[in-house]
Amino acid sequence: MGALSETKQREPITSRWDEAVAATLSEPELLLYRSNLLGSDLRITNFGGGNTSAKIDMVDPLSGEQVEVLWVKGSGGDLGSIKLDGFSTLYMSKLHALKGRYRGLEHEDEMVGYLPHCTFNLNPRAASIDTPLHAYIARRHVDHMHPDACIAIAACKNSKELTARIFEGELGWLPWQRPGYDLGLKLEAVSQANPQLKGIILEGHGLFTWGDTSQSCYETTLAIIKRAEDWLAQNVQQPVFGGPASPILPAPERAALAARLMPLLRGKISKDEYKLGHFDDSDAVLEFVSSAHLAPLAALGTSCPDHFLRTKIRPLVLDFDPGAPDFERLAASLDQALVDYRADYTSYYERCKRATSPKIRDANPIIYLIPGVGMLSFAKDKATARIAGEFYVNAINVMRGANGVDTYVGLPEQEAFDIEYWLLEEAKLQRMPKPKSLAGRIALVTGGAGGIGQAVARQLLQEGACVMLTDIDPEALEQAGKDLAKVAGKDSIGTVRANITSEEEVAGILEAALLRFGGVDLLVSNAGIASAAPLDETTLDIWKRNQDILVTGYFLATRAAFRIMKQQGLGGSMVFVGSKNGLVASAGASAYCTAKAAELHLARCVALEGAEHGIRVNVVNPDAVIRGSRIWDGKWKEERAASNKIEADDVEEFYRKRSMLKLSVLPEDIAEAVYFFASDKSGKSTGNILNVDAGNAAAFTR
Repeated sequence: MGALSETKQREPITSRWDEAVAATLSEPELLLYRSNLLGSDLRITNFGGGNTSAKIDMVDPLSGEQVEVLWVKGSGGDLGSIKLDGFSTLYMSKLHALKGRYRGLEHEDEMVGYLPHCTFNLNPRAASIDTPLHAYIARRHVDHMHPDACIAIAACKNSKELTARIFEGELGWLPWQRPGYDLGLKLEAVSQANPQLKGIILEGHGLFTWGDTSQSCYETTLAIIKRAEDWLAQNVQQPVFGGPASPILPAPERAALAARLMPLLRGKISKDEYKLGHFDDSDAVLEFVSSAHLAPLAALGTSCPDHFLRTKIRPLVLDFDPGAPDFERLAASLDQALVDYRADYTSYYERCKRATSPKIRDANPIIYLIPGVGMLSFAKDKATARIAGEFYVNAINVMRGANGVDTYVGLPEQEAFDIEYWLLEEAKLQRMPKPKSLAGRIALVTGGAGGIGQAVARQLLQEGACVMLTDIDPEALEQAGKDLAKVAGKDSIGTVRANITSEEEVAGILEAALLRFGGVDLLVSNAGIASAAPLDETTLDIWKRNQDILVTGYFLATRAAFRIMKQQGLGGSMVFVGSKNGLVASAGASAYCTAKAAELHLARCVALEGAEHGIRVNVVNPDAVIRGSRIWDGKWKEERAASNKIEADDVEEFYRKRSMLKLSVLPEDIAEAVYFFASDKSGKSTGNILNVDAGNAAAFTR
């Protein structure tokens, strides 16, 4: 993971502008093209960060006259994936008229309320608070980026002098100021008074660049970033971060320790809201967490507002000595470390709060640094946790660059607070949709590549869960993972090929889930086979295979997940996908029926042991789920057809007519039942069996 990341970092930033493509595009489309190119490289700007704009002459839909319109990235967009509808459009004439409404710094925020009145062509995309920063710069095309190299210069103690020395008059400089209307006016003044400038460095924040065309603006942005990178590389003082102070554990040991630590830590910070985790042991992270200056630099916090909003004011450095690794000591230190961090965060809030400040938010850290091991990040969803980690890697790069040539300066505490608890940011948080019913939950689904497994995973993903999918068939599993990633995004789905009859491979499944998501809350045991044979023709191999997969496999997965759930202390839910045959004997299927009956009893036993830990265990019993089933695609279908003296193509219709309700049972029906038991809707149910069989009197539970 780290090696790939570092390889990409070493590749030079070069223009990818294709003039043949650009020649076919309109001015708004050129802005989109430029934005996507810039946003596709995390060295140029972070996910969701940065902004682009263009001032374009367009026909006013009311007057029919040509008017100047500002196209600017709308609130909450991401440059790498933005589409045309992600841009706000505003009349430049009305934006200039707003200057007459401005009442000074103490009334900054009210200017955002005027922006909707400047909307061009009834565009519903909300304008961001950065709009004035683009509107008033006296150039047609503007980029606002957060490249690590430029922020490193902006975050230096002697930022102004370094800017002048490195860029030799091509870039201006402005002192730190929270983004807003007044900063927009200052940018206007600098750009108008200095027509030779190609852009501006904002102290502690980032870079503005501009041009007369989209292409020239794009290429100026890249040239400035490259110049900053080259200068830092040529002038950096070695060793960075004061040099190494602790050894770096081998990769397998790092992964093993992180997998043990993440569910323990997650349990301690998820009492009020479930958290998802992310592990990063890339080269940049390892260099920082093993350095002599780790503690003092981490305490300074980040400088760029975009970094800070994602990572909190500072990370938590865990007390761990990789030279004498002692996991139990590390685990024992977590409670006090978290108590101290929360107390420090609360003190920060109390020192800095204003009369209008929102109430204090979650006081737990987001970023956790482990010497010799790497970085953990935890947030309310997997994407946010991953992105927070990426932002802190950017912060590490900034600290490396700044400290290598000067002295790194973090964001002043009061300024940091005023951004974190900005009323405009609070309003944005309040507009967020309510979390889905399984938000923050982590599910492990065995037999995940089959029809039921995929339907279950899809249902859980749609309800907000993250899903680790496992199956023994690598090709089918890979395709299932690709298909399910379209449901909720790649962050929310993971796959690991494994044989659940192997104790070692089951341990590997759990380690993969822990490293990817941080824990396990839901187990759906669904891996299965089916076999049919008269008793006297049932071989020992057939018997053992049914027992291995349907009993031993369920036991191994259950035991492994049970241990994690106990460790987290958050409760949990286990759902066994059983079978009607677990309740109803069938002639010619003794091995299968016996194994399925054992599953039911295992579930009851685990329900008894799990209750005191808040771990619920229930069973969904399907019957004749034929569509999408790999079991029914094989010999089992032929055997059942022969047993019932029908053609194989008539099996589904036969079972439909056999049911009391005369309905076919589909994978989605099983998924609904699994979701019910997995969710809080069944929070007072354990040890239960739910038949999903369209009615079979013989399977009625008694």
